[in-house]
Amino acid sequence: MYDELYRSWKQELENDDLIQLPTDFYTKLADYVRRLSEESRMLDKRTAKANLLKRETQNAKRMIQELIRTRYRKLVTKAAKGEKIPPDVLTVGEEKDFQKFSGLSDAFQSLTKDILQGRRPTVRAKQERKRAVLRFQVHVPPIIGADMKPYGPFEVEDVASLPNDNAKILVKQHLAEIIDVA
Repeated sequence: MYDELYRSWKQELENDDLIQLPTDFYTKLADYVRRLSEESRMLDKRTAKANLLKRETQNAKRMIQELIRTRYRKLVTKAAKGEKIPPDVLTVGEEKDFQKFSGLSDAFQSLTKDILQGRRPTVRAKQERKRAVLRFQVHVPPIIGADMKPYGPFEVEDVASLPNDNAKILVKQHLAEIIDVA
């Protein structure tokens, strides 16, 4: 794993664009650091192997920090410019963070546009996700809601409160009917 980390770290520092990393790259790194730590505890601290392992751990942690810091700097820069990033170059955590950065960048671009057009900035109230109470007309297997929470499974005549986005889809597909909107 050290060699893969070193190659990725070196490529990331040498390129202006994000390099492609496996989606589970950070998970593998966390496992690698944990293994180094466990192995270090098992060794006599005075041995050459323990000293080499300590040095490897220090180098790996430094490269991991620089790699992540560099990638996040690139992500924030691209989000600020409104650039799109191919999803295959992002890891699982980065993809979620880039969506947050993009939303923030869009908000600042909208604010700038309003001011440059002579419109006063408005304070936008935080939109609350509305929920709908549904009665199911057929069996529906478990789903992941728009709020990323699991719901279901549902049987005929079950009543449940779900995010509005999911409720609309279920009603459109004639799987449920809306009883109330909260």
